[in-house]
Amino acid sequence: MSRLIGPHTADPCPRCADEAVRLGTPPRTAGPAEVGYTCDRCGHVWSRSIETDLAVYDIVRADLPEATFYETVWSLEDDRVLLRGPGGDWYRWVEHWRIILY
Repeated sequence: MSRLIGPHTADPCPRCADEAVRLGTPPRTAGPAEVGYTCDRCGHVWSRSIETDLAVYDIVRADLPEATFYETVWSLEDDRVLLRGPGGDWYRWVEHWRIILY
């Protein structure tokens, strides 16, 4: 279960259950695209696959350095996703690897 810490969402480590904000690291290989995570407490390393089945109007989570956003996909490109803020108040391009489908 994730919980909010300030403007971010904290996720538990699969091994020690320590809840912390982990932004992940982008994929570096040409193989299966995965985002890597490391627990600062126990050193456990894990990954998640990058979302490949996104569609316009999907609700997604975007973990950015300044905050975690839960918004609507408005447009898709190969390497980035356009998010629409509440009520269309703002739009923001986000790197595809930072997106988690909700």
